[in-house]
Amino acid sequence: MREPFIHRCSCRVLYGDTDAGGVVYYANYLRYFEQGRTELMRAHVMPYSELERQGIIMPVVECQARYKASARYDDLLLIETGVGAVKPISCRFEYRILREADGRLLVQGYTVNAAVDRNGKLVRFPEGLLAGLQAL
Repeated sequence: MREPFIHRCSCRVLYGDTDAGGVVYYANYLRYFEQGRTELMRAHVMPYSELERQGIIMPVVECQARYKASARYDDLLLIETGVGAVKPISCRFEYRILREADGRLLVQGYTVNAAVDRNGKLVRFPEGLLAGLQAL
């Protein structure tokens, strides 16, 4: 059995990402999920800009996040993104966000992204995209 594919990228917590308590506002972790997914797609499948040129948009249709610990302003975060179930019209991306300084797991979760056209109608992934996602 092969090791699961994990794409890693880093980001630093901006002051504007924090709440009055000085910790990252919970909804901002979904933006970090998006950053991980975008960078995975750009590096290993195809950039979202190419998908859009093909008339495909991949909105989030389901998401879940389990919060384990807080990130704070100026923390350097490691975003780990993997690909779960790939279907002809949707894909599940799985995430872990860790603080780089101590390796502590902060959040884990997933999103399910569907393929839709510009009118919001579900469509099948183009063959190249589907094959690229399945390869991961």
